[in-house]
Amino acid sequence: MPDKKIPLRMCVACRELKDKKSMLRIVKNTDGKVFLDFSSKAQGRGAYICDTPDCIKKLRKQRILNKVFSCAVDGEVYTAIEEEYFGKR
Repeated sequence: MPDKKIPLRMCVACRELKDKKSMLRIVKNTDGKVFLDFSSKAQGRGAYICDTPDCIKKLRKQRILNKVFSCAVDGEVYTAIEEEYFGKR
């Protein structure tokens, strides 16, 4: 039997390819709400980020979600993502 293919995703902050299961997913749903998806099953446009504090901090510093989702993302969203991420750790 052939080995199963491991899905890889690119981090939007550091641009490294990593295993999908080791990354966090950020979603913009059809309502335009942007949030951190720990289940990786929420519907909407997804972007992946490494599960490291450096990449989470880089999101806000470079306003990466604005570029990825091609819309204006409020600073409150970045704050909520940081609080949710650092609160889960």
